[in-house]
Amino acid sequence: MAPSLEAQEGETVAQNSFLNSANDASNRSKVTVIGSGNWGSVASKLIAFNTLRLSSFHDEVRMWVYEETLPCGEKLTDVINRTNENVKYLPGIKLGKNVVADPDLENAVKDSNMLVFVTPHQFMEGICKRLVGKIREDAEAISLVKGMEVKMEGPCMISSLISEHLGINCSVLMGANIANEIAVEKFSEATVGYRHNREVAERWVQLFYTPYFIVTAVQDVEGVELCGTLKNVVAIAAGFVDGLEMGNNTKAAIMRLGLREMKAFSKLLFPSVKDGTFFESCGVADLITTCLGGRNRKVAEAYARNGGKRSFDELEVEMLQGQKLQGVSTASEVYEVLSHRGWLELFPLFSTVHEISTGLLPPSAIVEYSEKLPRSF
Repeated sequence: MAPSLEAQEGETVAQNSFLNSANDASNRSKVTVIGSGNWGSVASKLIAFNTLRLSSFHDEVRMWVYEETLPCGEKLTDVINRTNENVKYLPGIKLGKNVVADPDLENAVKDSNMLVFVTPHQFMEGICKRLVGKIREDAEAISLVKGMEVKMEGPCMISSLISEHLGINCSVLMGANIANEIAVEKFSEATVGYRHNREVAERWVQLFYTPYFIVTAVQDVEGVELCGTLKNVVAIAAGFVDGLEMGNNTKAAIMRLGLREMKAFSKLLFPSVKDGTFFESCGVADLITTCLGGRNRKVAEAYARNGGKRSFDELEVEMLQGQKLQGVSTASEVYEVLSHRGWLELFPLFSTVHEISTGLLPPSAIVEYSEKLPRSF
């Protein structure tokens, strides 16, 4: 017996609904977070909240984890997937049931068209080399990585490193973002820096934006990225001031001078950098919060209290439980650029931070450099 017209219509509607659902699924963006430290775990939490509530994203968020064996004998990825918590780098915070930890980098990025990079900058080149030919051609990237690579031909920003190795567009996200505060949903802001495509930038804003994490976009990748990179050098200087108990006036002066050098260095390297970027969250706001409460300031304070007798490497291992300092390595890279280009005298604060960090000068030299300030700035 032939099905009734009503039944046929019902079947057609069901088929169309299924096809539309399949098309919607194929058009939804899939996200992978490459990195699972303190900030990487918080980024995964933010993203997981949004992928569940926004239909334009797949629910699942893959998080690549550099595999470690915990003292209990379990693998870190197994514990994250069982407890929904990064017990080593973000204990006590649930990431979201849709976050899946994956120790296999290639598998973690498979089929993803939105790649979020958030690892220490010294590991980025190796990660990019492993991903060549392993990602979708239409993928977009965003870097939350603070730092730069210094090569023979000059400094290379991490966003450029990603684009050059993988052949994809890369935006950046920086801001006044102490991870542990965002993890407990205290109000914060961030800045997305993009190159040309405003629609791509708005998609990144959608992915990260929550009621407690406000994200805005500016067309200035280099400016946003350099702010996020260079503020860690200034934070080392602020830590020296704290360790020597020089007081708030001195610290404020160091922060102001540091912001001046951040802006001058950025515009010398990239004349396209916009003045307004330094007044976004990625600029002065990030500088303030990092100089008041970040890990670079904390370890630099301990270095100064010990009179420079204990190395930063030793203090990092003791104080950061596996997290990495960025300020000391960035200061070294900046110093290399300044030395190569004959700019050392133009940037006395940056130069002095490196020389103190490597033991060439005592921590007290952080306030002596000001006598050498050039009048041209």
